[in-house]
Amino acid sequence: MSDVLVLYYSHHGATAELARQVARGVDEVSGMSARLRTVPPVQPVTEPALLPAVPTEGPPYASYRDFEQCAGLVLGSPTRFGNMAAALKYFLDGSVAEWLSGALAGKPAGVFTSTGSLHGGQESTLLSMMLPLFHHGMVLVGIPYSEPELSSTRTGGTPYGASHVAGSRGEFPVSDEERALARALGRRVAMLAARLAS
Repeated sequence: MSDVLVLYYSHHGATAELARQVARGVDEVSGMSARLRTVPPVQPVTEPALLPAVPTEGPPYASYRDFEQCAGLVLGSPTRFGNMAAALKYFLDGSVAEWLSGALAGKPAGVFTSTGSLHGGQESTLLSMMLPLFHHGMVLVGIPYSEPELSSTRTGGTPYGASHVAGSRGEFPVSDEERALARALGRRVAMLAARLAS
């Protein structure tokens, strides 16, 4: 297994941009490649939205086989009241068979998010995404302060994972520091996946 699954949900595109940067970081590690996947939105009745099986644009929807086939996982979501978005939570809640089989146990994982404001719940969202990964037995990876952008950023970026401050109307593009930290997270998960595989 040499794929790192970069699994995310994005509503306005900022989390998708972070996902692409994480994937770039994964691809920088020799022998590793990113598998970019998303999840469909859910309806208020908590059933998957009636959408085509394949999105009209962007990466394909994830399946639980992606969990079995990946060497690591990087999970991303916009912030919803300090928590992950319902669509991603819905997908994770359906992974009981993979939890029972240990499909993700012992594999490295990281998390990333985008918020509307600097104090919009970035760290609590990242922590909330870690909880199901701990239950799956994954090895969680953060971003160390040896990454210089973590100390210089005036926008997003935390030791818990990569993040972005989009603004209340999505007016702020992903900054250079946010891009660098997302790539660093992808590299770290991929490097650990490679070491664990050997």
